[in-house]
Amino acid sequence: MRKIILILIVIISNSTLYAQKNIPNVQIKSLKGENVNTIDLFNDENLVIISFWATWCKPCIKELEAYNENIQEWTAETGVKLTAISVDNARSMSNVAPFVNGRGWANIQFYLDPNEEFKRAMNVINVPHTILLDSNGNILWQHTSYSEGDEYELFEVIKEKSMIKDEK
Repeated sequence: MRKIILILIVIISNSTLYAQKNIPNVQIKSLKGENVNTIDLFNDENLVIISFWATWCKPCIKELEAYNENIQEWTAETGVKLTAISVDNARSMSNVAPFVNGRGWANIQFYLDPNEEFKRAMNVINVPHTILLDSNGNILWQHTSYSEGDEYELFEVIKEKSMIKDEK
C-alpha cells in the first residue's frame, strides 16, 4: 500500500510540475494602453525571458537594472529577447510608463498585467519571477526572487539552451 501511495505522489507531483508548458492566451496591455495577446509576443524563433515585476518591488528593480545592463550583449550572442510584465494594480499602473522611461530601460519590452491574469495563468506567486521560454512557449527555466549575480546564472542557461537549439 505504501508503494502505491508513493507512486501516486510522484505521478501527481510530476504532472503538477510540468503542467504549465505553453503560453496561455491572455490579454495584457502595452504601456500605451493597447490590448496585446500574450501568444503574439512569443512567436519568434528565439528564446524569450519574461520578468514579472512591480514598481514597488525593490528586488524587481535591481533585477531589471541587471538585465538592462546585459540584454544587448545577450541578444547579440544568443538572440534572446526580454519582456517585462508589470503586475502593478489599477492604482499604480499609470506610474509604470514614467517609471520605466525615467530609468532608461530602452532594451526591454514592457507590458501591463492589470488584473494579474497572465501572472496567475503562469502560476507566478511572488515577484520578481523570471521565466525562460523556448520559441514554442515551453518553460525551460524559472526563478523567483533576485540576488546579485542571478543574471549570470540565467545567461548560462540561455547559452546552454541556445546551443541545444542550434544543434537541432
